[in-house]
Amino acid sequence: MRSSRYASEPYVRTGASVDAEASSLQTLRNLWPYIWPSDRADLKKRVAFALSALFLGKLINVLTPYAFKWATDALSDPAAPDGVGPVGWLSVPIMLVAAYGLGRIMNVGFDQLRDGLFARVGQHAVRNLSNKTFRHMHNLSLRFHLQRRTGGLSRIIERGTRGIEGVVRHTILHAVPTLLQFVMMSAVIAFQFDVIYLVIVVTMVALYVAFTVRVTAWRIDIRRQMNESDNDANSKTVDSLLNFETVKYFGNEEREAHRFDQSMKVYEKTAISTWVSLTWLNFGQIAIFSTGMALCMALSAHAVMTGTQTVGDFVLINALLMQLAIPLNFFGSMHREIKQGLVDLESMFELMREAPEVTDKDDAKPLDVKGGTVRFDDVHFAYDANRPILKGISFEVPAGKSVAIVGPSGAGKSTISRLLFRFYDVTSGSITIDGQDLRDIEQHSLRQNVGMVPQDTVLFNETIAYNIGYGRPDASREEIVEAARMAQVSDFIARLPAGFDTEVGERGLKLSGGEKQRVAIARTILKAPPILVLDEATSALDSHTEQEIQTALDKVSQNRTTVVIAHRLSTVIGADEIIVLEDGGIRERGRHAELLEQKGLYASMWDRQREASEAEERLRKAVESDRSGYLPGRGAELEVAE
Repeated sequence: MRSSRYASEPYVRTGASVDAEASSLQTLRNLWPYIWPSDRADLKKRVAFALSALFLGKLINVLTPYAFKWATDALSDPAAPDGVGPVGWLSVPIMLVAAYGLGRIMNVGFDQLRDGLFARVGQHAVRNLSNKTFRHMHNLSLRFHLQRRTGGLSRIIERGTRGIEGVVRHTILHAVPTLLQFVMMSAVIAFQFDVIYLVIVVTMVALYVAFTVRVTAWRIDIRRQMNESDNDANSKTVDSLLNFETVKYFGNEEREAHRFDQSMKVYEKTAISTWVSLTWLNFGQIAIFSTGMALCMALSAHAVMTGTQTVGDFVLINALLMQLAIPLNFFGSMHREIKQGLVDLESMFELMREAPEVTDKDDAKPLDVKGGTVRFDDVHFAYDANRPILKGISFEVPAGKSVAIVGPSGAGKSTISRLLFRFYDVTSGSITIDGQDLRDIEQHSLRQNVGMVPQDTVLFNETIAYNIGYGRPDASREEIVEAARMAQVSDFIARLPAGFDTEVGERGLKLSGGEKQRVAIARTILKAPPILVLDEATSALDSHTEQEIQTALDKVSQNRTTVVIAHRLSTVIGADEIIVLEDGGIRERGRHAELLEQKGLYASMWDRQREASEAEERLRKAVESDRSGYLPGRGAELEVAE
């Protein structure tokens, strides 16, 4: 995958705040390629036809009031003929009124034609940009996603999608037509009336626009605060519902409700400010326009009284201004929607400018797996420069062999699996597969050849068949069923009413831990990778389930290069080599028996886990005895077990 083409684009800031105007212009520049796509000649033609319809519609719209003027003059002139036809229906006033009606119909017709032609262009922009944003989020590093809240990210896409529609619709379909209509109308007023009328109209429009822009800028700041509080509330909602069981375990429903309410309290305050500012905006717009219109009408009325204008001229200036009133009145909401859409799009483009931490080189090649030998050579790594995690790790996993990584919490075990999948790049040193440095390999190719069975298996809210088939989307139903059989989950699936078509619920919560692990194993079996990573795949399971899952894992690992990251040492006894990590370095290495003989860290960990297992077994037997009846001394035994 390549880094986003937006990664290098400037994002203008003044201190800690965003320069709103520069940011808006940048956002419009970013949006333009989606409105005028270089690879879609058909959409460009639609834009051209839509603009032609726009011009014709506005030309007719400006000239139509002349029919109204001429009809009025004809009706107010006593010398005008009554009619030219047998029943008077072809009289001049009637024909002019019909022309006025036809002009309005044609104006609306061209407007609708413009909107219809542009609909496909706008929706293509929505789809294309949303899809690119979605893909870009999957290209971003694991570090980015660990630092962001999923609810907030989904909100950015949701609002950004609406923002695309708003900006496209209001800019192309309303802002440009309004500007064109104003220019044409100014030309008509300058031609038909005195220059003072033009001065009044231009001044009125300038004040109207300046007032609207000023107040809208104030309202946009409020909108940003609304977005932040909305993101926060939505993130808290998603986070709380995803952890529904944890909330119930600790009885913290009120705490969660209070956290959510605090976010909504900020949203409520900013929403009220939005509505109050809207009332001021509407009042100011009406006051400015009504004042300008009244001045023009008064001048025209005086001119009619002095005989320098006809009643038709009075009607014409009124009709022209009323036609200007509609788009101007819409300009307030149009400008507001454009600015709000730009704010929403700004967040989406800012997300698009987030550069992936790990990218493929221009000359990256697919991974060529000959045997699957994995080698870590003097690997150093740190999530934070001030806190190194791995300090010169070197080991090799020969093709078809298994190496187990064990050690206390925080030693760097899971970091090894993340580096092997290239979620991060090493700080120094190298990781190779069959001699090929991971940094020289296409990430997609690398991950196609490495399989993972994690400790915490998260499933999609889909069917069991879908989740198993996720390992290889082109797999047939028969292959999915066979993978389930090999993972020893087919018997469980057969007992379900819907079988493989059973929905597993969000994150697979309808299944037990052991059932989810079996599905994960089946998914990996279907993928059939030459290299396998087992990242504490059984540490969250009970002893009985662990033994069953371990049997399935042993089958999956056969003839595959396997890296086992383990918490329970009982699962790695048969590994070809066991590497003991401590404080980011290799403390011990060897086979199970050899490490026990050394009586070092591994032997100490083994003894502690064995004691814990024996205590667990004594407790289990005590519970079973309790079910069959009271046994003397049971209390003391339980105390020892605990």
